[in-house]
Amino acid sequence: MTELSLNTIKKQLQEAGFKLTPQREATVSVLLEKEKEHLSAEEIFLLLRLKHPDIGLATVYRTLEILTELNITYKVVFEDGLSRYDLRRTSNEHFHHHLLCIECGNIEEIHEDLLGEVEKDVEARYQFVVKDHRLTFHGICRDCQQKLRNK
Repeated sequence: MTELSLNTIKKQLQEAGFKLTPQREATVSVLLEKEKEHLSAEEIFLLLRLKHPDIGLATVYRTLEILTELNITYKVVFEDGLSRYDLRRTSNEHFHHHLLCIECGNIEEIHEDLLGEVEKDVEARYQFVVKDHRLTFHGICRDCQQKLRNK
């Protein structure tokens, strides 16, 4: 898995004609620091306000939209209806999969592409060129299973 860094993302932005403004850099830093947390724009904004009280929510939204347009992030919507942002791993051809715990709401990532054969089957059967796919498994995580057993 290729490690994402601020420099890598800065280069991607510059190649697309965007500057890495201090606000964008701060937003990207939060995404990198909290990569496993699947943060919403509002959650990112609240974290940013701790260090950058002058940043606006609209700026955060604009930055996230730019990052999504450039395929640096994915916008994911889970059961709560909030759009959450996930960094795209450059070594993955497709979006990664998720395990969503229906008890505690924890979200884990699966970085292996589990649907390669399914994609080939869909393309052959339906003459449909698959560019990407998203898969979320809904279930009960290990910790919650343990808690339920101990009740």
